[in-house]
Amino acid sequence: MNVVFTILAVLVILASIFLTIVVLLQNGKGGGLASNFAAGNQTFGVRQTADILEKVTWGLVAFVFIVAIASSFVTGGNTKGGMDVTDQIERSIEESRPQFPPVQSAPAQEAPATESAE
Repeated sequence: MNVVFTILAVLVILASIFLTIVVLLQNGKGGGLASNFAAGNQTFGVRQTADILEKVTWGLVAFVFIVAIASSFVTGGNTKGGMDVTDQIERSIEESRPQFPPVQSAPAQEAPATESAE
């Protein structure tokens, strides 16, 4: 299980790096880095390059999303070491709580009666 999670994590990291590069290549309002690749623009045309970069961007976003969900199922959701995370939190709270001896309550004493003036 740990090996599968490691492989999925590496795939997400690689896809994130590629996604960053593809987003930087896109032609934004300021020109972007896509305008610097003249050979690519001459071969495909400016609009075709933008379309390809947009499709690659959405594909990488979908890939990261799907692999993130898959890694959640591979690890068993929110479990760690076979124990639910909420159980671990509750156990740590119970262990960190100070242990005080039980309080001995004194026997209840009756309040002195007050005489009312009539």
